[in-house]
Parts: sequence; C-alpha cells; structure tokens
Amino acid sequence: MDDNAVFKALADVSRRQLLDRLYERNGQTLNALCEDLDMTRQAVAKHLAILEEANLVSSEKQGREKLHFINVVPINGIAERWINKFERRHLSALSALKKALEDEGGR
Repeated sequence: MDDNAVFKALADVSRRQLLDRLYERNGQTLNALCEDLDMTRQAVAKHLAILEEANLVSSEKQGREKLHFINVVPINGIAERWINKFERRHLSALSALKKALEDEGGR
C-alpha cells in the first residue's frame, strides 16, 4: 500500500466527503454521488479516480451503471501504522496512573 497516495487522497475535503457518502451507502453511481454537491460531474469523477488510484474506492460495472465501493483496508492500515501506536502509549500511561492511584488508595 502506498501511504503517500492514501494521505494525498485523504487530504482533500471533497474526497473525504465522497468517502463519507460511500460509507453511509456503499455501491453508488457517479450520478448518485453528485447529488447535492457543489461540484460538477467531471470534478467528482476526477476525485473518484484519485480515490481509486489510492485503492480507497473500487468500481464495478453492473449493466449500464458503474457502482463505486469504499475500501477501508488502506484507511485501517493508516490507523494501525500512524494512529494506534501513539494511542497505545497514552492508554498505557493512563493504565499505569490508575494502577498507581489504586495502590496508593489501598494503603
């Protein structure tokens, strides 16, 4: 997985909005994704292409329609590599503090 491509794709608010829409309802057409957006159809298509390049979205032809699906695996990879390792340290510190306070209270 190319972290740079994922971060680049996630850096844009419009692309994050498209991912949110796919998270809410997976398997949407380009037209459905364009509804209620202040973007042209071409702009949405370009954003989707960047998301597909980063492997955050996949598409599948179904008859005459092309459906778009979110792929959460790259986002999970980012979370595991960049977020969870920092979170673990804080949780360990809080756990140690809790234990120390409980030990102190029991004396």
